Amino acid sequence: MGDSASEGLTLFSPYKMGSFNLSHRVVLAPMARCRAPNEIPQPAMVEYYSQRSTPGGLLIAEATTLSNTSAGCPRVPGIYKDEQVKAWKKVVDAVHAKGAIIFCLLWHAGRASHQVYQPGGGSPISSTNNPISNRWKIPLPDGSQDSFDGIEIHGGHGYLIDQFLKDGINDRTDEYGGSLANRCKFLIQIVQAVVEAIGADKVAVRISPALDFYDATDSDPIGLGLAVIDRLNTLQHKEGSKLAYLHVTRPRFTTYGLVPTEFDEEREAQFMRTLREAYEGTFMASGGFTRELGMEAVASGDADLVSYGRDFISNPDLVLRFKLNAPLNKYIQETFYTDDPVVGYTDYHFLNKESV
Repeated sequence: MGDSASEGLTLFSPYKMGSFNLSHRVVLAPMARCRAPNEIPQPAMVEYYSQRSTPGGLLIAEATTLSNTSAGCPRVPGIYKDEQVKAWKKVVDAVHAKGAIIFCLLWHAGRASHQVYQPGGGSPISSTNNPISNRWKIPLPDGSQDSFDGIEIHGGHGYLIDQFLKDGINDRTDEYGGSLANRCKFLIQIVQAVVEAIGADKVAVRISPALDFYDATDSDPIGLGLAVIDRLNTLQHKEGSKLAYLHVTRPRFTTYGLVPTEFDEEREAQFMRTLREAYEGTFMASGGFTRELGMEAVASGDADLVSYGRDFISNPDLVLRFKLNAPLNKYIQETFYTDDPVVGYTDYHFLNKESV
């Protein structure tokens, strides 16, 4: 964008996100960490999120199931039972004690699940009866609400809502399939329902129009993104209040290096800029950002907020390291999804005070 309003802004400039006053623009991205046996948040999760909390910082909690059919990988936390809600409250209280803000990412994997996660071993629900191709490996088990500040609705990354949005998957012939308007309907109805329950300013949406994760392809990614944004803008006008933010994953995002991108840097930048200029509200970008790329995105006006994933896993004090332009710990990918409550989870080193 490069407008005058964004000149001089950095990742460390304060930002007013509706009723939330953020002290900086470095956001903890939601990431599955598989440390919640029986779908119940554990004490290690309290420490993990507390470590990454800063006064006025925004955290987005990992993908959280909203029913017993939602899970797409082992040991993910839920929030549909009283014991889960009580366990999450300990996490939220620890984050709030640090002066930070935390949103819950509500998630349903749809066909990106497996019978082992479904009640009675049934088939996962989706917008289609066609299974995911053999290119994707669904991780299998290895044997083993109201306290949040807001909710992010996961409408991307090949999960259930994305399966309705993408014409490469959605083969329905009813009011939820076919045209762009029909394919957007499921998402907008969900957003409307959550807005009615907790208020628009506490609701966020995540989309990934250009990602083909779990075979979630679309013949016109930019058209899909703009169609979703047009409907979100309309909803905001109708409510007389803006949503908390729109969270968009850049085309270059990859998982395990399996997702090739057809977007070069120029096309990618234009893709994100087009969506950013169309959306009437706070725009959060994610996917492969470095400190320098995040600074550029904020300074140019291409993003209001930038979320970081893997670097935040291995650097609980990422905000401080970015401020000092200090070296980062390297993440160990082999420990991302284990059940160990310490190794690769809460044992990454903080900056030595002497080095500061």
